[in-house]
Amino acid sequence: MRTLVPFDPTNPNTRLASLLSDDERRAFATAMLSDVLDAVRRAGGTPTVLATAPLEADVDAPVTVDDRPLSVAVNDALAELPAVVVMADLALATPAAIQRLYDADADVVVAPGRGGGTNALVVRHREFSVDYHGTSFLDHLAAADAVGASVETVDSFRLAVDVDEPADLLDVLVHGNRGAAGWLRDAGFRVAVVDGTPEVVRD
Repeated sequence: MRTLVPFDPTNPNTRLASLLSDDERRAFATAMLSDVLDAVRRAGGTPTVLATAPLEADVDAPVTVDDRPLSVAVNDALAELPAVVVMADLALATPAAIQRLYDADADVVVAPGRGGGTNALVVRHREFSVDYHGTSFLDHLAAADAVGASVETVDSFRLAVDVDEPADLLDVLVHGNRGAAGWLRDAGFRVAVVDGTPEVVRD
């Protein structure tokens, strides 16, 4: 299934700036993107990177450059249905998790992220449009209802963990065993238990 993976190659993961330099943020973001593309392909999907700027790093997928706001760019890309949108910062995504997304047969399939966002979508309804601002999970449920589209929610830990904040690195280090987790470990990050609470530290 055609799967769009939005990606910002120039200034990704800005909320990790307290832990990573600009170059490190770009390298880590590219490692997560590569993991997502691999999971999509292994689930039988056909990924396309929807990038805000040309990529300097080589990735194993076609790249479409569109520097418009995310919702505008994705809605234009949804002209050809069915289509799937999977965010590039899902460092724990697996082929099995992506396959659950593909296998759901509703008009709109939503995989929510923590905090009310939308981490993945399947769109099969011509009148549905995305809006990634605010609590986009609720907005997408309402948008589907407004056009009479059937909806299915995919409740998946692997698709719910998007890496936005420093605290999110804990899940990647604990549960990840692919490129992004390896990048963090190679960069000196590890899990330490401090006063009985697991924390991410850097050697």
